[in-house]
Amino acid sequence: MSSAYTRPLARLIERLQRLPGIGPKSAQRLALHLIKQPDQEIAALAQALLEAKQQVGQCRICYHLSATPICDICANPDRDDHTICVVSDSRDVIAIEKTGAYRGKYHVLGGVISPMDGIGPEQLTIHALVQRVGTNSIKEVILALSPTIEGETTILYLGRLLQPLTCVTRIAAGVPVGGDLEYADELTLAKALEGRREL
Repeated sequence: MSSAYTRPLARLIERLQRLPGIGPKSAQRLALHLIKQPDQEIAALAQALLEAKQQVGQCRICYHLSATPICDICANPDRDDHTICVVSDSRDVIAIEKTGAYRGKYHVLGGVISPMDGIGPEQLTIHALVQRVGTNSIKEVILALSPTIEGETTILYLGRLLQPLTCVTRIAAGVPVGGDLEYADELTLAKALEGRREL
């Protein structure tokens, strides 16, 4: 860290840089903004961080982030109880909810199978998912995992486990809306062709 920063400011910048998506310049900008704020604003931010850390846990049904034992989505009687969308983490739930296109329930795996990172099925909430599908009248499980090697491995593994129990589908992968075909990679184009449907 440059000696241009006084030690407390350098420590703050260093801490902010540890956050995902925050590089050195963003950390510096945030730190300089924060130290100009009134003490009560900083105290409110610190309090919000502590409360979120202490009060937010996981829903005991779907493992989505929740401040209550059962999250708002699982507790909502207007949601379709017969469909489960499987995602790798809570950010995916938030992204899908923003679309307004899905009205079922979720199951958050807590990651994807990645032997290189030491993550196997036992480190994820796969056992709970299989139990949930086996004991409830689930008509469809939608696998909404990223089309990475780890995501594909997880999809294949879950497909073998769940297909004897219910209908298993996966979200389509392909060319994004507004994207040009010439800039799409071969795998994306192949997935787009595989996921084609009748007009």
